[in-house]
Amino acid sequence: MNLESIDTEKWIELATEYGLKVIGAIIIWIIGSWVISAILKGTKRIMTKSSYDESLQKFLLNLFSWGLKILLVITLLGTLGVPTTSFAAIIAAAGLAVGMALQGSLGNFAGGVLIMIFKPFKIGDVIEAQGEIGGVKEINIFTTKLTGLSNKEIIIPNGALSNGNIVNYTTEGTRRVDLVIGVSYDADIKQTKDVIMKVLTSNPKILSEPAPTVNVLELADSSVNFAVRPWSTSADYWAVYFETTENIKLALDEAGIEIPYPHQVEIHKNA
Repeated sequence: MNLESIDTEKWIELATEYGLKVIGAIIIWIIGSWVISAILKGTKRIMTKSSYDESLQKFLLNLFSWGLKILLVITLLGTLGVPTTSFAAIIAAAGLAVGMALQGSLGNFAGGVLIMIFKPFKIGDVIEAQGEIGGVKEINIFTTKLTGLSNKEIIIPNGALSNGNIVNYTTEGTRRVDLVIGVSYDADIKQTKDVIMKVLTSNPKILSEPAPTVNVLELADSSVNFAVRPWSTSADYWAVYFETTENIKLALDEAGIEIPYPHQVEIHKNA
């Protein structure tokens, strides 16, 4: 028996077997890399057309890229004959451990993704959420920053923000100012309505369409209350609110219409 011949044949057999596997792995790597690149380019094109936030685009593209590359590496290892079952199990276990450790952060991340995809508000909108009111300053992956009415910065986690009620005061472009004005029972209702309506129609910031309204709201204990409902643009809301309140008081005083206020009566008994 020729030992050199046997060794040569064995080496040829091994080289042929593993050489074909290596060549196959190289081909898979080249094709896989091209496919990943094409998928990422197509995904980026779709996100750009859908006006996805730039920070969200980068994050999701990086996430897709790493996920596809890990899948490609596992495929290559399987082609080379390396057992991938345990490798995949290790990755899954590591992912589960990271997920449990970052449960709150992942919830905020998911909330940020949902906000950026469905866009319930955008930068510059005035919203009310989680008991806070303010203009949207920044929309990040984990948090959203608002500028409050007193110029304070408000940071809200996206998980809580996406799961709660959101009131957007800017979307419709106009807002109704709701005021309640009380006058004395001695006041003439028609005259009062005319005085208040004159104040509303004389303010250029108050819209003529929808038209402002003045109606009797209720007959309260010590006053007749009127529901005063002017409309304004979202930007002029607070200006209209304050100006209307002040001008109505001045106009009612000028017309001699009393705005009642609580009175305290003291009764003294002689022993």
